[in-house]
Amino acid sequence: MPRRRAHIAMIGIPIVSHVLPSLGLIRELVARGHRVTYANDPSVADRIAATGAEPVPCASTLPVADDDWPADPIVAASLFLDDAVQALPRLRAAYDDDPADLYLYDIGAHAARALAEAQGRPPVQPSPTFVGWDGYQEEVAERLWKLPGAGAYRDRFARWLADCGATTTDVDTFCEPPTRTLALIPRAMQPHADRVDNGTVTFVGPCSDTPADADGWTRPAAADRVLLISLGSAYTHRPAFYRRCLAAFGELPGWHVVLQIGRHTDPRELGTVPPAVEVHPWVPQRAILKQADAFVTHVGMGGCGEGLLTGVPMIAVPRGAERFMNADRLVELGVARRVDTADATAETLRAALDDLLTDPERIRRSQRLRTAARAEGGTPRAADLVETALAATGGPAR
Repeated sequence: MPRRRAHIAMIGIPIVSHVLPSLGLIRELVARGHRVTYANDPSVADRIAATGAEPVPCASTLPVADDDWPADPIVAASLFLDDAVQALPRLRAAYDDDPADLYLYDIGAHAARALAEAQGRPPVQPSPTFVGWDGYQEEVAERLWKLPGAGAYRDRFARWLADCGATTTDVDTFCEPPTRTLALIPRAMQPHADRVDNGTVTFVGPCSDTPADADGWTRPAAADRVLLISLGSAYTHRPAFYRRCLAAFGELPGWHVVLQIGRHTDPRELGTVPPAVEVHPWVPQRAILKQADAFVTHVGMGGCGEGLLTGVPMIAVPRGAERFMNADRLVELGVARRVDTADATAETLRAALDDLLTDPERIRRSQRLRTAARAEGGTPRAADLVETALAATGGPAR
């Protein structure tokens, strides 16, 4: 059947690791002829506009610009609730007279689900990280609710839900995956995947964004092997760690090193950079991984998924609770070695690389996981599922 043009809205937050995973899906929906609007902070408007979607400015109060996130999880959660409270009136101003037929929304954009429910429109969540499973509330969430300040946070969240027009007014239920959730990660990275509701969640794997994947970096002709070092988009001011990486890998014979340092690190903090190392504040990660032989990563979910999708062995240097889980999962899968920051010396980092490259089983495991990740369907399947959700509501409202 021919597709009918619909208005699909994406509502997100300006954390780059939350924006990038869905851009391939947004671009594909535009290419299929839909009108796609994307509400987010103006700081990411250029990335949004490059997909062909219409940016809808919605300023965020999250501390993304300063990269200044609190360590206390309840305080951090409160920042997202504060952002939702101030964002909802802005979203209503943009969408009450121009409602979308379907709303896609990021896991951190609580106001988006509230808006969709208030308008009676279907919400679909493209999740850039793992989703809840049967038992998640008892095994994980309840421990958070026992932390200092959690009770006041839940009470404030519940009052906001009661007043904002959402039809889901229970805090726990509101924060669970909605009826339609697209997990933009390989199923292999999902904790307790056998306990995830397959009727609600579909694992589509990482969604590629074709222009960024195809262009942006060329492997030097003289490089026998390529190593990418990237700590993602947050908490990247770690010059001491970068210097240890340079000592470990910078002068390995035949190796070319690409080092991403983020925008908060001054290259002068690195000291002397060996000739076979290129240093950048930001790199086209997947384009490099397609040509790389190894990957030093902070094991954010985006990096994990791209590492599995490209079959590149990884040295996992985790920071943050879920990243420790990710690191352990990659080690369990047999495609990574974990080196904690406190233990990351030039010697331990180099030993991890040697161990990975000389493990004959690692290649077999990487190939199997790469095949499985690609079979999940990626961008085309995600777009198909969005259109299926749209068709289930009768298609475009107008």
